[in-house]
Amino acid sequence: MIQSQSVGIVTPQRVLFDEPLVLKSGSVLPSYELTFETYGELNADRSNAVLVCHALSGSHHVAGHYADDPGNIGWWDNLVGPGKPLDTREFFVIGVNNLGGCFGSTGPASINPATGRHWGAEFPFITVEDWVTTQARLADHLGIERFAAVVGGSLGGMQAISWALQYPDRVANVAAIASAPKLTAQNIAFNEVARQAILTDPDFHGGNYYQHGMVPVRGLRLARMIGHITYLSDDSLAEKFGRALRHGKHIYSYDIEFEIESYLRYQGDKFSRQFDANTYLLTTKALDYFDPAFEHGGNLPAAFARCKADFLVVSFSTDWRFAPERSREIVYALLHNRRNVSYAEIPSGAGHDAFLLDDAHYHAVLRSYFGRMKR
Repeated sequence: MIQSQSVGIVTPQRVLFDEPLVLKSGSVLPSYELTFETYGELNADRSNAVLVCHALSGSHHVAGHYADDPGNIGWWDNLVGPGKPLDTREFFVIGVNNLGGCFGSTGPASINPATGRHWGAEFPFITVEDWVTTQARLADHLGIERFAAVVGGSLGGMQAISWALQYPDRVANVAAIASAPKLTAQNIAFNEVARQAILTDPDFHGGNYYQHGMVPVRGLRLARMIGHITYLSDDSLAEKFGRALRHGKHIYSYDIEFEIESYLRYQGDKFSRQFDANTYLLTTKALDYFDPAFEHGGNLPAAFARCKADFLVVSFSTDWRFAPERSREIVYALLHNRRNVSYAEIPSGAGHDAFLLDDAHYHAVLRSYFGRMKR
């Protein structure tokens, strides 16, 4: 077997869509751009395409690195590449920056052609279903009628599920990893606290901070710190940091004393330099809105009745943000409709972030499924 390796140097691509997009909210975008990357080769009958959907802070940059920035490695590089579970010797893999994002696709930081200014707070609300619609248009642009699989973790898993609901004839397999059919009240609460941190930042300026030459850094830092706590398990935090003190003793200060404080502040600072506040607000609301059963009186099996795809559902034992029982709701809804579904609950101490990490058991499950799935 060829040793696993990176896809190497990659180059983002952009495509402009001039056809108006009617969003689920009723708003209309007259045009928009999507930024995407591809890995591997599309085969002659175009049957080997796999779409990878990103989570809240992800992007189109799934694997490989850039020629001018070799340290910028794709967020799922350990999964996608030659000899890896999603093997680019066999599959043509596509990663897309979601509409409303801040890594190249049209979003709040883009210029609104109607005003000549940044969209800012005027950028319309978007939903998971809207993202899937734009991804389908990108597939049309690339000449792909049907995906061999749509794959995603967390919010990406919600998009993968929505593909099976919106376009049942255009996807053969769905891999929903560390995901859920809707957010719990607790999850919505965490998102709201994070949003309030941004909305109440004096530098937010009602979402139009671009015109003021500012970034709501304090709000973004707090939002990321809050979110990051929920992505990790108590066990992983204890193992990494415990109650370790930076100075070896208590200094009775509001400055950094515990190593976990240092870690959270570092993550918050890093995120505030890379991510757009309005994109964060829009994306967390899209998470909150996702609920396929809502239009079926809360009946999830009824929502899944139109699915035709085979499913792989993966959860992680210590993921309390998207707990295993939420994944099992998806499994039960599929079984109710006599769909083919494989389920794996991976023992892991890493919490929600486990779907991004190297784990032999987890990767073996994915490798096995991708190696035998129908097309």
